[in-house]
Amino acid sequence: MDGARYDHLARLTTDTGLYEHALGTEPRIEHGMCVDDVARALVVTCRAVDPTPDLASMSRTYLAFLLRAQHVDGRMHNRHDGTGRWLDDPSSDDHWGRALWAFGVAASRSPDAQVAAGGQAGAARALLARSPHPRAMAYAALGAVQLLRVTPDDFSARRLLHDARPILPTLSTATTWGWPYDRLTYANAVLPEAMIAVGRALRDVDLRHDGLTLLGWLEEEQTLDGHLSVVPSAGRAPGDRRPSFDQQPIEVAALAEAARTAFADTGDGRWAMLLANCEAWFEGDNDGNLPIRDPATGGACDGLEDGSLNQNQGAESTLAWLATSQLARELATVAAS
Repeated sequence: MDGARYDHLARLTTDTGLYEHALGTEPRIEHGMCVDDVARALVVTCRAVDPTPDLASMSRTYLAFLLRAQHVDGRMHNRHDGTGRWLDDPSSDDHWGRALWAFGVAASRSPDAQVAAGGQAGAARALLARSPHPRAMAYAALGAVQLLRVTPDDFSARRLLHDARPILPTLSTATTWGWPYDRLTYANAVLPEAMIAVGRALRDVDLRHDGLTLLGWLEEEQTLDGHLSVVPSAGRAPGDRRPSFDQQPIEVAALAEAARTAFADTGDGRWAMLLANCEAWFEGDNDGNLPIRDPATGGACDGLEDGSLNQNQGAESTLAWLATSQLARELATVAAS
């Protein structure tokens, strides 16, 4: 095992999928499940080192949930009531992109041949769809890059990268404050991460350079007094007060993922330090000097408020902590080798 505790993730997991919300540590069954979180969970369990039988079973559960969510044209349902009913129509919104990312990680990282094959099958169908949304295509592109690690000649995966290229931002589209959009919203770092990964896969030097530059800008914009001070749930525009709250773990996890991708691409210690700062944010090196992760449960609190914490430990926040911890341990192993 990689040292992470998966107790709370297991508490939120059923034979069907993964409950999205919690009241404290207790699953809020009435709020159901979503592809967004199950995709994140599949990424985390497939990246676990030496998974236990229980963790391997959770991977199979998450994969089956995502496969059931798929429409024949590659689009996906997102909302599920936990009893078997989908509550929305299939679409290619962000959850589709996250699912394709998860399928790619399953195909490339799962030690379970059944899960790896299921990931490839799910990805093949998801690759039929496209999205007009930059974040959805960014996540999808990260999944396609993972697939190319398994099958470098995968035409469908490579074609998606080419289709994602004009949707992803570039420095030429940056506004006067350095970001391609007028406002920072959520999971911002997935955009430069995808630019770096796609740029490398397509040997597009300009896109890769722009991705690294935007990630550096995002790091500086979300650093205050030597620690991370991330965008709150309401977003941030130029001139907004810092620090601001409610800060969410998903922002830190997105930075951690991007930092790991940037380090793998460049070997630059700057990105290793950014990943270390992401882990430190969960440990209490943040605007509230409050630990976000809960060592007693393996979960993480849903938000950093002004002087307090949102004590609920939902799936997104717990997975954000687990993912960040995994990436930090992985990088430490690489550095030690």
